Amino acid sequence: MQFRGIRGATTVEQDSAEAIWAATRELLEAMITANDIHEDDVASVIFTTTPDLSAAHPAKAARDMGWTDVALIGCMEMDVPNSVKMCVRILIHWNTPKRNAELRHIFMRNAVV
Repeated sequence: MQFRGIRGATTVEQDSAEAIWAATRELLEAMITANDIHEDDVASVIFTTTPDLSAAHPAKAARDMGWTDVALIGCMEMDVPNSVKMCVRILIHWNTPKRNAELRHIFMRNAVV
């Protein structure tokens, strides 16, 4: 087994708790499915939001999915000019036999750019 990181990003249409949690859950589920991630193999997850999102912690979406034994933390992204706005990013650290070339990073909505 190797320790790997998988990343993903999505955007929301408004700064509301419901929008942040729904988008985060959609992205997290896509990342889990695409990479066959099992909670017991996950070491930690970092959630970030751009400075224009402050209505909720995106990590709550993972807790609501049942990830209660995984270390989760949220951070705010740097405010870089001309970067993607209203964006939630996820970095999952987990143990897997997969090589880096086999990992599927997921980008949704306006984060595809």
